Amino acid sequence: MPDKHIVSVKVWGDYACFTRPELKVERMSYPIMTPSAARGVLDAILFKKKTDARTGQVEPAFHWHIRRITALRPWWLNGHAPDRPQFASFRRNEIQGKIAPRTVTGWIKEPQTFEPYLVDSAGRDSAGGQNRTQRNTLALRDVAYLIQASIDMAEFDANDPPMKYREMFHRRVEKGQCFHRPYLGCREFACDFAAPDGSEKPLDWDEELGLMLYDIRFGPDGENRPGFFKATVARGTLHCDTADSGPNRESPVKVLGWEVPS
Repeated sequence: MPDKHIVSVKVWGDYACFTRPELKVERMSYPIMTPSAARGVLDAILFKKKTDARTGQVEPAFHWHIRRITALRPWWLNGHAPDRPQFASFRRNEIQGKIAPRTVTGWIKEPQTFEPYLVDSAGRDSAGGQNRTQRNTLALRDVAYLIQASIDMAEFDANDPPMKYREMFHRRVEKGQCFHRPYLGCREFACDFAAPDGSEKPLDWDEELGLMLYDIRFGPDGENRPGFFKATVARGTLHCDTADSGPNRESPVKVLGWEVPS
């Protein structure tokens, strides 16, 4: 696909955590941003809905097709940036669960049934300690990425071409506009974004990462279908284009788990 159809945005932050789904309790990040996390960043900057004329259902006007993700050298480290992603481990107290909305509704109707949800640093046998648990997070630190994507519209009319959304995206990036603050994997790890200026330098990094989460498809039947692909980082770039070849002549990636049953 010609470069004029590709949109690019640079994102960076102090921490990031792109959690591996095979770890249920404690979070461990992939060493690079996943395509689903990149899509979330782009959706935070530009997301549009439309109403289907036939069914009346509200659906996205377009989908972001992530082409490649490049891990950049953190320029704010003044030339001391390492050539590989750096991890940071920290353990924190977290709540064990959450209060159901119907419980809160019941408290409003019958205030005498209210019971406080206590969370403190006491032992597990105390009232507060029962709602607290310690979890470890293995996150990335001092990260920067260049996201390149295109707009995927299965069908569009002359009054709603993809070019309109590309230009809208570029304007919003230049002005720093977003619907909500983009984040790097977890909402607590907010990130900054800007248009690339040509000074970006990728990490000198090559690695086979194995299977990585590509994205999750939300079916009309309510079933969520995760897709995975064989991730390879070459010269700091993760090729995740399912339609075209990569920058180093890699074949289009194949997403496992989304196959149409015969």
